[in-house]
Amino acid sequence: MKISEASSVSGASARSLRHYEDEGLIVPGRCSNGFRDYCQSTIDRVLTIRSLLESGLPVRLIREVLPRLTDEPDVATDVVPATFLYEVQSYRDRLAARIAVLSDQQAALDTYLREARRPDR
Repeated sequence: MKISEASSVSGASARSLRHYEDEGLIVPGRCSNGFRDYCQSTIDRVLTIRSLLESGLPVRLIREVLPRLTDEPDVATDVVPATFLYEVQSYRDRLAARIAVLSDQQAALDTYLREARRPDR
């Protein structure tokens, strides 16, 4: 399928699809006229990329983990490097800390709103 159809099917903009290609995350085929040709497996890969990006993982980590998530299993990708796991854990810990701060802020706002709505005020 052409880039416009791939964009529609995947929910990723044509610009994002080109960016994923530039970053080495996807490799669409090419038609004889030079147009990109996206197959279903590439669309599936784009959906995985979008999900990982939405979770907040940076492209450099996605590039490293993507083969383990989308390619056929083989010996080379079965072993997850400790440094990669450390980076993902570190990212997860930073995310958990941000969530805690946001939860505290939400609780403070909830308290403020409860107090502001009290009838005796």
